[in-house]
Amino acid sequence: MLVGYARVSTTDQNLDLQKDALLAAGCGRIFTDTASGAKSQRPGLADALQCCRPGDTLVVWKLDRLGRSLPHLVETVRGFVARDIGFKSLQESIDTTTSGGKLVFHIFASLAEFERDIIRDRTKAGLSAARTRGRRGGRPAGVDERKKKAALALKKDPGRSVKEICGIVGISRNTYYKYTRSEDKPGAGDHQTASSTPEGRGKPAKKDNPPTPQPKVMKVRLWLRVENNSQFVRGKGKVREEIERHVLSRFAMEKIDKKGWEYRLSIPYTSDEELDRTIHEEIYTEAERCADFRHCFIEADMSSLDDPERSW
Repeated sequence: MLVGYARVSTTDQNLDLQKDALLAAGCGRIFTDTASGAKSQRPGLADALQCCRPGDTLVVWKLDRLGRSLPHLVETVRGFVARDIGFKSLQESIDTTTSGGKLVFHIFASLAEFERDIIRDRTKAGLSAARTRGRRGGRPAGVDERKKKAALALKKDPGRSVKEICGIVGISRNTYYKYTRSEDKPGAGDHQTASSTPEGRGKPAKKDNPPTPQPKVMKVRLWLRVENNSQFVRGKGKVREEIERHVLSRFAMEKIDKKGWEYRLSIPYTSDEELDRTIHEEIYTEAERCADFRHCFIEADMSSLDDPERSW
């Protein structure tokens, strides 16, 4: 039996085109999802697979309706093969029940492995470049001036509690009080220049300084997939724990689903350049480093919750 599966990313999109094509292809049953390809839980796909029996074929209108990336697609189709379920994509004319379709799938699997090798090489090159610039992996030691500025700026808002500020900036209460104590020390805010005169002998000289950029916070949604490099590796669960503990926790991490792959983060920044650098160097590169250390790889996608047009 041919079992159809259709998916759209939002409720504004229409499933009719896909359903018509699946019906024309001879699908006896069709299951649907209205969810982003980044979501790990798709009830329609789960129902379609439950409906399939050995010898059946799952049919999609287009490859990207099933997998959001090549490695994800290959992994999913391998699951079908293990259950003796065929896979067919109408737009790309791929059918794993035929010898030609099996050949195409094996090519895809090789390309997915090649992509993982590229990610590993890029991660190693990035870490080497970071070490050359004097930057080490892991949690930065000492005072993070960027977070300190963000915490002090948020402190000026009387409507925000200490707990809320710590959550937004991604610091502990102890760190927050350390920042505020250092700012409240006598002379901490004294910017008198060397040319200023002693008290009683005139006014201190004025110095025009450019305004300090005000810290901002970007709320983002992160989709993060962690996989083993091969069937002989079993470290992906440990890798996710390490990424959450050492990387994501620094940005007020909220896990949307305890067993899912999506997170909400709050990233403090003062400029778009700093935001991009934080995302690519402090989140993506650090996460890739954690994965590579245990012979795993990651796929990540981040989008802004404040500005729908921005993604990384």
